[in-house]
Amino acid sequence: MPIIYLSPSLQPFNKYVNGGDEQYYMNLIADAMEPYLRANGIQYVRSSRDMTLGQAIRQSNEGYYDLHLALHSNAAPESLSGQLQGTDVYYYPASVRGKQAATIIADNFKNIYPQPNLVKTVPTTRLAEITKTNAPSVLIEVAYHDNPEDADWIRNNIDRIAANIVQSLTQYFGLPFIDNPQPPRQGTVQTQGGNLNIRARPSRDAQVIGQAPNGATVTINGEWQGWDVISYNGIVGYVDSSYIV
Repeated sequence: MPIIYLSPSLQPFNKYVNGGDEQYYMNLIADAMEPYLRANGIQYVRSSRDMTLGQAIRQSNEGYYDLHLALHSNAAPESLSGQLQGTDVYYYPASVRGKQAATIIADNFKNIYPQPNLVKTVPTTRLAEITKTNAPSVLIEVAYHDNPEDADWIRNNIDRIAANIVQSLTQYFGLPFIDNPQPPRQGTVQTQGGNLNIRARPSRDAQVIGQAPNGATVTINGEWQGWDVISYNGIVGYVDSSYIV
């Protein structure tokens, strides 16, 4: 199952129109993403507020991540302050996987941003979280925090933004999207005595990535069409829900 490095903004000095700051609101989005990530079987490591950018990049590079995802909001140059709107999704131009992820994210973001024609992908070689990370990387500038309409849109759509981004991640990783995350709960494996296969996808033909013995306690994070997304002994994957009680 995929694992991402989730990197919300470390910039509390970027103030929003009418209060708040970039770090605060991007962490709210990351908070709202976590239940969707768990429900969909996407593992994550998240940067902490007290890190520097260099420390976050170093932590990302110390692991083996399928995607580095940075969450930011934008501000116009001083001469255009408050006048610009839109969403920019940045990727490294030579990264095929980064461009693919950015394209999916931007295409889906058009479904929720009020002016979809202002949502675009942007290749870049100047952003550290794009150029200095080992994993394929995407940096989302979700909207302009110095523009009153954009800032209010962010404030009023935290969960919607989070769900939309995770939906894009499931599409990128080839997983179904579970849009109704529930609190994790415990379940018990009930077979005829054998082991229950844990699979990488919700299909009997999918790769087996682990097994849980009869009677084992597992954590159920999500449900999709007769399959449970479970975690067991550090393994996250899908199991046939008819074998869980």
